Amino acid sequence: MNNPKPQEWKAEELSQGRIIDYKAFNFVDGEGVRNSLYVSGCMFHCEGCYNAATWSFRAGIPYTQELEEQIITDLAQPYVQGLTLLGGEPFLNTGILLPLVKRIRKELPEKDIWSWTGYTWEELMLETPDKLELLNLVDILVDGRFDIKKKNLMLQFRGSSNQRIIDVKKSLDQGQVVIWEKLNDGQTSFEQVSRNNLI
Repeated sequence: MNNPKPQEWKAEELSQGRIIDYKAFNFVDGEGVRNSLYVSGCMFHCEGCYNAATWSFRAGIPYTQELEEQIITDLAQPYVQGLTLLGGEPFLNTGILLPLVKRIRKELPEKDIWSWTGYTWEELMLETPDKLELLNLVDILVDGRFDIKKKNLMLQFRGSSNQRIIDVKKSLDQGQVVIWEKLNDGQTSFEQVSRNNLI
C-alpha cells in the first residue's frame, strides 16, 4: 500500500483520461439504482484490492463525449438515484470527472453523486485544488485505503472497517467528518434479526 505526501500525486500528471468500465442501472455501488463510472489508474495499490486491473492509468478505453452523453441520458431516467465514481482513483482523474459532475449539477441537480477514494477525508483536506473542487461536488464519499487486515464482508458499501461513508455537505459545513445517517452495517442488522428469531 502506498501513502502519498500532501499534493504528491497530481491528476494532471497521472491521468490518461481513460475508464475501465461504465455500468448503468446497478444496485451495488451506493444507495438506490445507480450508474457507475470506473476510471483508470490508482496509486494506492492496496493489498487484496478487488479491482487491481484498474491500477494502470493506461488500462481501459478513452473517456469520450459519446460516453458522457450516454451517462447523462441514463442518469435522466426517473428511477435512477445518481452517479457513482469509482476506479481506480476518481480523485486522480479530475480532468474528466470535474466537467462531467459540473454538468450533472447543472442539468440534473436532483441526482446525487457518490465517490469512492483511497484518500482519507483528512488527507483530501490538504490536497490540490482540483481534488477539493471534486469533493465539494460530491454528496457521499467512501474514504480510505482498503486494509485487508480489517476486511469485513458485513460492512455496508465498503470492504474494511477503517473506511467511512461520509456525508460531504454536512462534513464541510461542520468542519469535521459526519457519517452518512443511513449507515446500516450488516452485522448490526444480523444481531437484530437474531434477537427477533429468539422471541
